[in-house]
Amino acid sequence: MIRRELEYFFGAVRFFTRLPVPAWVGHSAEALNRSARYFPAVGLIVGGIGALLYLAALRLWPQPVAVLLSMAATIYATGAFHEDGLADTVDGLGGGWDKLRILEIMKDSRVGSYGVVAMVLALLGKFALLSALDAPLVPLALIAGHALSRFCSTALLATMDYVREDLLAKAKPLATRLTAGEMLVALAFVLLPLAFLPISRAATGVVLAILATLWLAARFRRWLGGYTGDCLGATQQVSELAFYLGLLADWS
Repeated sequence: MIRRELEYFFGAVRFFTRLPVPAWVGHSAEALNRSARYFPAVGLIVGGIGALLYLAALRLWPQPVAVLLSMAATIYATGAFHEDGLADTVDGLGGGWDKLRILEIMKDSRVGSYGVVAMVLALLGKFALLSALDAPLVPLALIAGHALSRFCSTALLATMDYVREDLLAKAKPLATRLTAGEMLVALAFVLLPLAFLPISRAATGVVLAILATLWLAARFRRWLGGYTGDCLGATQQVSELAFYLGLLADWS
């Protein structure tokens, strides 16, 4: 059982990042289906990489430089997987007028003007928000933000239908809906880092991330009738930004 769960976990790491995994990890469709429960756990790893580089860089450079280097590290670790999803989603919803046209645009490997603007704003937003946080909070924010935002994407897997039928689509192996037990496993990886953040700030961040996810889900249902792999990436990016925004909220 432990070996099977490890295979699911490493399957998620291999699917969502560029990080190496043990050679014994298989490639079965079932294992990849089950790996979705570990999506937030992958966020812990990616956020941890960013946090470690931030702490190391902060010893040599000002906070904005450390934030920029941490962002570069997380993007490298994931191969800009989610940023690409955000760009494709915004291109599709911005340039399409019906479901088929939106899906056609999202499948196009070229990035349009909507996608470029979305990526630039997302990257600038992360940089500005993380740079504005108190320096000691940034590592915790990175770890919690990456885990929570990936849970938000996982929530779409549990509540919505997959709308693409082509076998090459990036989220096809994850199109099976998650069970309540699998969602609880995913949630556990989110609660752990949140516990180390100030309660009021963390709560605000979580609420904003949930609201952002609900808004995106409503858009996806309206225009697509479900989600695609690109939609999952867009949800991760937007909910991560919303979480950082909540951490900066001042209720005093």
